[in-house]
Amino acid sequence: MTTTTEDQPLRTIPLPIAPVNASPVPHLTSIHSVVERGPYGCSRYRGNCGGYLIRDLLGYFRPERVLDPMTGSGTCRDVCRELKIECTSFDLKQGQEAGDPASYAGAGRFDFVWLHPPYWRMIRYNDDPRCLSAAPTLDDFLKQLRDVLRCSRDVLSPGGVIAVLIGGFSDYDGRRRRYIPLPALTHQVAAELDLWPVCTEIIRLQHGNTSARRTYRGSFIPGLHDVCMVFGRNP
Repeated sequence: MTTTTEDQPLRTIPLPIAPVNASPVPHLTSIHSVVERGPYGCSRYRGNCGGYLIRDLLGYFRPERVLDPMTGSGTCRDVCRELKIECTSFDLKQGQEAGDPASYAGAGRFDFVWLHPPYWRMIRYNDDPRCLSAAPTLDDFLKQLRDVLRCSRDVLSPGGVIAVLIGGFSDYDGRRRRYIPLPALTHQVAAELDLWPVCTEIIRLQHGNTSARRTYRGSFIPGLHDVCMVFGRNP
């Protein structure tokens, strides 16, 4: 997989050879492994992702209008600005809740919705009960995620898609440790809303994440990826 910027090639890890097809983004496959994060968003924002996966998805689906209702440091917005794609973005920090239909009032329809929600309590961003990272239980988190997906679905234009980037993590509640498979649970929530995958899952390798620079006393299998799922209305 090789992609370039105007200045220099991006560093990538060799991947299996992909079949040749008519994709407008032939290097976009089920594994996304770009080392650089690009000039998008803010690297100091914890849990933020780079913009190259978003750029590749926009190149593939070619939307005219994009929505990012959990904008964080503005990565998706920056990519859209570079590609000259209209983008509406908002965030709970500005008082607009992604799971509240009122936040979408008058926004119109969108061809592409980008969702990069908190991975439940893996990173606690604040104590606002409307924030998914502050959900007291996994069931509460999934209910809030369902609200976000429902709102996103309801503003999709015909043929529009919702891309969700999320990862699992090992959780400890003070009594026991268990793995929280958020991508699989997201699939379940989406199916309940009659949303269906429109393409393969994309495994995004996490280069340079904060946990990679830490040493842990316990034994576990480190997670080095998250998963991007793209949903559309079930035909």
